[in-house]
Amino acid sequence: MQIKVGLDTFGDITLKDDGTVETPGQVLRNVVTEAVQAEDVGLYSFHAGEHHRDDFAITSPDTVLAGIATQTKRIQLGSGVTVLSSEDPVRVYQAFATVDALSNGRAEITAGRGSFIESFPLFGFELADYGDLFEQKLELLVELLKEKPVTWSGTVRAPLTNQEVYPKTERGRIPLRVGVGGSPESVIRAARLDASLALAIIGGNPARFAPFSKLYRDSMEKFGHELREISIHSPGHIAETDEQAIEELWPHYQASFGRIGQERGWGPMTKGHYLEEVQNGSLYVGSPETVAKKMAYAIKSVGAQRFDLKYSTGPMPHSKLMKSIELLGTQVVPRVQELLEIE
Repeated sequence: MQIKVGLDTFGDITLKDDGTVETPGQVLRNVVTEAVQAEDVGLYSFHAGEHHRDDFAITSPDTVLAGIATQTKRIQLGSGVTVLSSEDPVRVYQAFATVDALSNGRAEITAGRGSFIESFPLFGFELADYGDLFEQKLELLVELLKEKPVTWSGTVRAPLTNQEVYPKTERGRIPLRVGVGGSPESVIRAARLDASLALAIIGGNPARFAPFSKLYRDSMEKFGHELREISIHSPGHIAETDEQAIEELWPHYQASFGRIGQERGWGPMTKGHYLEEVQNGSLYVGSPETVAKKMAYAIKSVGAQRFDLKYSTGPMPHSKLMKSIELLGTQVVPRVQELLEIE
């Protein structure tokens, strides 16, 4: 099996090598450079995730991807995720059709609910409508991606009647993945809508998601669809040695998850918890050999065909991110492929 390995980023606001904070503008320019690096070392895809907070620079993934499209030639370009609940599906389609044109057919969409709620008040949506917003907008997006006249009605936006939406893509369809964090209902929805499945595994043993993969495969068969790709999204960092990778990431991981935990009422982020995730959970941190073994285990245990490493977590400097990307493409991916072929 030829495994596809890509990168995810939210455009975390990073530090410079001297410890001062980068501007959001420089972070965005660095993200483009990181995507070019990903292509140069042979990675399959690059995904930009949408957030509306001061610790992330990417609020408009499609705009960032359009910039990357003009600097690359081969790498697949997608969102990770587009927060569809607070977006207009028509504009999402149009934006990614534009990215598809600029990239010569390399765009894909990963639609999800998102892990933060800032976009709801920002764009005038009620959290009480959380479920209906995503369900209805996802169904509309699926219809739009068929690139035929759309007739649709619901409660979350104005209806469409035999409506053509432009621009059409040259290949006739943009691939769609649905991001799922562990809800059986979300897995079944993805299968019912004939979308690929993107599993966000950010903690614990990845093997615990194997039942969701089976549910997806069974549901695709039940709905009469051909099986589509299952992908894993998990965070990590690669350096020359395990110790170097662990120590490089720790203060930035602590800063990021410590803030999020404080906002959500969790306990303090300890290094013991961090090390437990590194050693036994879904943090892919270490030397190329260590990370390759963990990735091969996750791919095999879940039954996935793709793995997207969230390579940026917290304010880690751009220079270290670039080195991590280099090691992922040049050493980790070939080793993962070897391990999967041996097994």
